[in-house]
Amino acid sequence: MTDPASIFLLAMGLVTSGNPELYGIIWLSLRVSLTAVAISCLIGLPLGAALAVVTFPGRGAVIAVLNAFMGLPPVVVGLVVYLLLSRSGPFGVLGLLYTPTAMIIAQALLVTPLIAALARQSLADLHLEYDELFRSLRLGATDKIAALIWDGRYSLSTVALAGFGRAIAEVGAVIIVGGNIEHVTRVMTTAIALETSKGDLALALALGLILVGLAVAVNVAVLSLNRAAKRLAYA
Repeated sequence: MTDPASIFLLAMGLVTSGNPELYGIIWLSLRVSLTAVAISCLIGLPLGAALAVVTFPGRGAVIAVLNAFMGLPPVVVGLVVYLLLSRSGPFGVLGLLYTPTAMIIAQALLVTPLIAALARQSLADLHLEYDELFRSLRLGATDKIAALIWDGRYSLSTVALAGFGRAIAEVGAVIIVGGNIEHVTRVMTTAIALETSKGDLALALALGLILVGLAVAVNVAVLSLNRAAKRLAYA
């Protein structure tokens, strides 16, 4: 069946019927991406805040490299993780290749530079605003970082959402390290590619609609957080 209207109706039927295969794929996608983003935030937010606060020789080069890593090709990250986790790799004994854990590692490596770079940009401006106050209180670097992360929590929430948007839409790295195994490592993006090649356009479109819906939801959340931050700033 190639009639677009019929395919769309079938896709909507799959979305609204609670199809177990469809929602199993969605649940795995969310679990992998949310876990990866949580790990990336634990690493990236303090790193970005530290780069916004601490000055040291070579800081500009570190920031330049970090910004460059925002555009890391997913397939390259997937290849690196594959080599590390393969049987002949240094971590092959762990048996993580072709598991959700390998996909989480790949997504975390992709998202962490993005979160760290965006956090640094956001908190650098806040640090300039608070600089005199910090000097008057004679705060150390750790206290400054903690204060910036807390006061910039709304803008950092939008950074985390941006990271989630990249993670949930990623396909290159996860298909290399996950293998797109049914009921094990098949997520929305890899399933869309597979089902399209098989000709099951209804399932592919249903997954695509969910993916677009998540993207819209992330953008709405970002806008809401920005408005909340502005209201607090002018309160």
